[in-house]
Amino acid sequence: MTRNGLIATTLLTATFLFGCTVPEPVDETAASQDQQVTETPEYFLLRPEVERAYGYTHAIKIGKDIKISGAVSMDDQGNPTAVGDLEQQMRNAYSDLDKVLKHYGYSFDDVIVENIYTTDMAKFLEVAAYRSSIYTKNFPTGTWVEVKGLALPEFQIEIELEAHKSN
Repeated sequence: MTRNGLIATTLLTATFLFGCTVPEPVDETAASQDQQVTETPEYFLLRPEVERAYGYTHAIKIGKDIKISGAVSMDDQGNPTAVGDLEQQMRNAYSDLDKVLKHYGYSFDDVIVENIYTTDMAKFLEVAAYRSSIYTKNFPTGTWVEVKGLALPEFQIEIELEAHKSN
């Protein structure tokens, strides 16, 4: 037997006798998805009767992420407030959003997405500077969209948020 033949035979015998174990690859994406699936969502109703009547939840927290439904200017019975005053409606919406964030121990500093829907973009742009008093560190990503209408004709603005808490 040649030297190369002896080496090949020895390797094959060792592999056969002792086996060759190759570790299974770890799919970290699947592992993190499994972890997210097992986390229990925490629901929060700001105005339970109104939200149940309309069929939505104001906020849901999963892990360190919060998704907050669009806030509008309404009282606790669901009636529009500040009718005809877009700037005050915006302030009222941010006030409600602040309540939701605080419920979870978050602040506007934790907001990463803000989407604004308005029936009057020109007027919103006139009063949008108010947002600087809300976002004192950084502005979140987001989209501003002018729409034909919102849930009730008196609503002129609706603001939805996503927040994330870092370690």
